Amino acid sequence: MEQTMPMPLDVKLMNVLASALFLGCAALVLAAGVRWAASLPALGIARIIVQGELEHNNAVSLQANVMPMLKGNFFTIDLAATKHAFEQAPWVREARVKREFPNTLSVVLQEQDAAAIWGSAGEARLLNSDGQIFEGDSSDPDLQQLPRLQGPEGRSSEVLAMYRLLSPAFATLNNPLVALRESDSGSWRASLQSGAAIELGQGTQSEISTRVAKFVESLPQVTSSYRRGVAALESADLRHTSGYAVRMQGVTTGTAPPAKPAAKK
Repeated sequence: MEQTMPMPLDVKLMNVLASALFLGCAALVLAAGVRWAASLPALGIARIIVQGELEHNNAVSLQANVMPMLKGNFFTIDLAATKHAFEQAPWVREARVKREFPNTLSVVLQEQDAAAIWGSAGEARLLNSDGQIFEGDSSDPDLQQLPRLQGPEGRSSEVLAMYRLLSPAFATLNNPLVALRESDSGSWRASLQSGAAIELGQGTQSEISTRVAKFVESLPQVTSSYRRGVAALESADLRHTSGYAVRMQGVTTGTAPPAKPAAKK
């Protein structure tokens, strides 16, 4: 019977090495082919489809502004960088970007929802409903009905929350709250639609809202005692511990009278 001689170890090693070299070369060739194919102009981004909320933006202008910033083709483009580029446009809150074969980018935009104008008149920006500052044209006539809020850096969401807390109380006077400012020292100042300025003082949300509720409840009685209506209010100072001071048209200063004790039966 014929016996098969075992393959020498050095031959086995040579075969393994040859196979490894062959597979390595094949992988390099494949990678180079993929890279070459991916760089073909035919695979470039031919168009961008912009959808979603476009009340303050124009799809054509957005495409024109973002296109020069895009790098790569359909396969190599950085979607995260593209998303960031769209979100830098004014009024864009969020962008969702995806590829659509063979050469299209689909972009769905969510715009900011302006809840207030933020800052002083010369450098006013806008606040969204979460109290986040964003860039927009605060001089737009369509936005002038928004409240004007101001406060220290990093306090925009707290100022918006205070506005929302106090606004219903002033609305009962038919004299809406149109502006609210928090100073660097934490003191609050409100402005009403009539132009009346209200000094609210310092304190927590609960303390300020309680102070305002008492003021709003008693103001009609105070103004009527001077034969005036609530609309005659020019200013008020709620920082007094035992009451508040008011200034009305035709009246220099008044102070909220203390509540009269109930008559004994």
